[in-house]
Amino acid sequence: MTTRLAKSNYQAIATPESAWRKRKDAWEHLGYVLSEISSTPVDDAGRRENEQEAGRLLGLLSSIEPYWANPGLEFFNHVAALMSDGHYEDAMRLVYQANQTFRTQTQYFDAEGHDNAAPESAEHGTANGASRQDSARAVPQVEILLVDNGPAEEIERFTEEILEQRQRTDPFHYNFVVVPSVEDALAAIVINPSIQSVVLSARYSLESSRRLSSTLQNFIAGRMNGYFTSRRQIQGLLDLEQILEKLRPELPVYLIAGVALESIAHEITGRFRRIFSRNDRMDLHLSILAEITDRYDTPFFAALQKYAKRPGGVFHALPISRAASVKNSPWARDLVDFYGKNLLLAETSATSGGLDSLLDPQSSIKKAHELAARAFQSHRTYFVTNGTSTANKIVHQSILAPGDIVLVDRNCHKSHHYSLVLAGANVSYLEAYPLNEHSMYGAVPLEEIKGRLLQLRREGLLHKVKMLTLTNCTFDGIIYDPRKVMEECLAIKPDLVFLWDEAWFAFAGFHPIYRQRTGMTAAARMEKRMETDEYRERYAAQAAALPEPGTSSDPSNDGLWLRTRLIPDPETVRLRVYSTQSTHKTLTSLRQGSMIHIYDQDFAARNLNTFREAYMTHTSTSPNYQILASLDIGRRQAELEGYALVQRQVDLAQSIARAVSRNKLLNKYFRILNTADLIPEEYRATRTANPVRDGLAVWDESWQQDELVVDPSRLTLDISRTGVDGDTFKHTYLMDGHSIQVNKTSRSSVLLMTNIGTTRSAAAHLIEVLVKIAESLERQSRIDGRVLAMGTVEGPGKIPLPDFSSFAPEFDGGGGSGNMRAAYYLTYKDPATEFLSSAQIKERIGAGQRVVSAVFVTPYPPGFPVLVPGQVVTMDIMRYMDVLDTREIHGYHPDLGYQVFTNRALREFAEDS
Repeated sequence: MTTRLAKSNYQAIATPESAWRKRKDAWEHLGYVLSEISSTPVDDAGRRENEQEAGRLLGLLSSIEPYWANPGLEFFNHVAALMSDGHYEDAMRLVYQANQTFRTQTQYFDAEGHDNAAPESAEHGTANGASRQDSARAVPQVEILLVDNGPAEEIERFTEEILEQRQRTDPFHYNFVVVPSVEDALAAIVINPSIQSVVLSARYSLESSRRLSSTLQNFIAGRMNGYFTSRRQIQGLLDLEQILEKLRPELPVYLIAGVALESIAHEITGRFRRIFSRNDRMDLHLSILAEITDRYDTPFFAALQKYAKRPGGVFHALPISRAASVKNSPWARDLVDFYGKNLLLAETSATSGGLDSLLDPQSSIKKAHELAARAFQSHRTYFVTNGTSTANKIVHQSILAPGDIVLVDRNCHKSHHYSLVLAGANVSYLEAYPLNEHSMYGAVPLEEIKGRLLQLRREGLLHKVKMLTLTNCTFDGIIYDPRKVMEECLAIKPDLVFLWDEAWFAFAGFHPIYRQRTGMTAAARMEKRMETDEYRERYAAQAAALPEPGTSSDPSNDGLWLRTRLIPDPETVRLRVYSTQSTHKTLTSLRQGSMIHIYDQDFAARNLNTFREAYMTHTSTSPNYQILASLDIGRRQAELEGYALVQRQVDLAQSIARAVSRNKLLNKYFRILNTADLIPEEYRATRTANPVRDGLAVWDESWQQDELVVDPSRLTLDISRTGVDGDTFKHTYLMDGHSIQVNKTSRSSVLLMTNIGTTRSAAAHLIEVLVKIAESLERQSRIDGRVLAMGTVEGPGKIPLPDFSSFAPEFDGGGGSGNMRAAYYLTYKDPATEFLSSAQIKERIGAGQRVVSAVFVTPYPPGFPVLVPGQVVTMDIMRYMDVLDTREIHGYHPDLGYQVFTNRALREFAEDS
């Protein structure tokens, strides 16, 4: 079946953010309306209203459906024709059939290989379709985009001849969406996430004949800007391929060229997956199948399945292997009942039979790593089975040696702080901007990072600086511009290594707007950009205009370096970028499934051996094979449907935000914080408070220009007007009251996160729960004799967020850095520490005495250390801790107090040093 884009339309094409939802709703609602019409007398007034509604729904679908191959434009036109002729019951049957296909996302083939979703089979009615479907084989269905503006009859013949190559035994089923122009091609790619391959022909126009929505038109215009300036047809095809690669890099792009393929092959080598003549129907068909099969391949999961089906005896570790120790036990067999046999059949400690070794991968795991590297655009990818905490330790240990200086966001996950203790590096903490009103921190401004590097250069310590570690995105959803950060830092320190902690950002690599803010994509684009003549000219101009950096005696030039948008020297810079991701947090994986992605130009020469040793140090010799298999599956799913799932999670988050803002009762007690609330104006080139709300083009512009942005799939719900603190709201109202689970709260907010598993019903349930809570608060206010108006409910109080104070002089490493390892291990000497209460500490500070923390003190939430080993305790820190009502504080002993160094221990350490 082929969908060819029609010339006419009833209205502008829907925005891509909501196209999937509007399309699905329209088809389902159309089925309901047609059933109402079919059961209502002709002269009934309600029937006329339903007929008008059916016409409106047809108009909406006419603007979207041409960009989908299933059920297809012919199918849609057949439904429209039946309705036009008054055959509403027949139309209803077809709409019902289409809705069934949407729900299963599969295609059915009968014994003869006929497609049961085709209009010609559906024409005969539901009974015939159902009987054929009962005996049909279901296979996944995908769609192929064909860009061709040739004669309709010729295109129809071409696609039909390709589709004739399909066989019933093919692992996938596909149909073509045919569009005539570049604009239509980009609209289809953005709107239709079912597209899995693109076929370009040399026959195309630039502009669409259809009326696109303004937000889609502006987005497409922005992406086409700078391209299609040449009149050469082949250059236009190369331009389109480059745009497609940036939007959906996971999609292969094939080229259908004329007869003289050899004459253009040298110009397009490496740009297209393959080039075909129009006579290569079979080869094109096989290439489409082979490429999708390649993405579908899960080598380790397949090996584990095969291993689990093999008979054999167990004469090694793991009594539970093959369920041997539990299947016949009256005391333990409920484990089999709960988890199922397959889990235990696949439980083994073997590294043979195709299973491979995680510590020395040679076959199935090695292949799984390579496929993951392709998916996440890295040079190398490694699986980690005990979380991103371990992934961070591996990367830090592989790069850092004792005495190296590493710049770290103080608010990063505690695993980084402990990693740096183990590595022995000197830590220079960077301060994120505070959001005191909301009791949380933002991100580290680029000026803060550059300023620290320039300070270290003035002090003659830049050669010791090895790494910069930042959290991207933060728990609260604040996202850096990795390309800008890396370019400006590398202009000061050309061999700086970057670790982007993307524990909460694994999904970002599969959406065209999110992707540009990931460490791997930023590194790849930087490398490509720095190879161009245009970039080299820009750098030469900047180098000529920029004075020498400041010195310790004359730091005046550093101000200009801070204000200038720096770019690095392409001759000296080395791109060494690492990203750690918790696959299990935002993609499909069992808990603790994580990945390390590496884009390191010097990996083989400078880090291969140390990385291997660090990996060996922190990776279990008994890794969980189920976690490894789930990582393999998670990668497959991300490549094949990641874009659709990520777009859906954003859309659902925004639907929740709209409900909160538009409902008067919800708006009285709750507010979703927007970009202007979470990111100060000086870090935003654009001024849009909610870029996603204002359309795809505005969202894209903001994410290309702003220093910091906010993840639209994370909603910070301000609850200050409820009079309830965040922790109480989480446990009493959400968890205990309605079984709504959230991870993070602050004093006055609750973080709501959608993910690729969030459903529309879950979003609706959350809104319903918030309404119930608001109604409960409203009733309580009346019982208490208070009628609450907006803004009159006092919050639980604002807590001043303390900055990192400083390291004690005994642990000073220069340039604001400190030797946490020395402080950490000083506690092993007895008696080097003592316990003091908050009152005792404040008394000592008030008397002018110095108090130095001996351990990490980490409240949960917010989850970052307020004190680290060797840090000077200040009055501001103690005031913060005193009013903090967090239930869980690591490193603090309620019965004993805070563990601090004795003055004697500090004095003796200084003497020994």
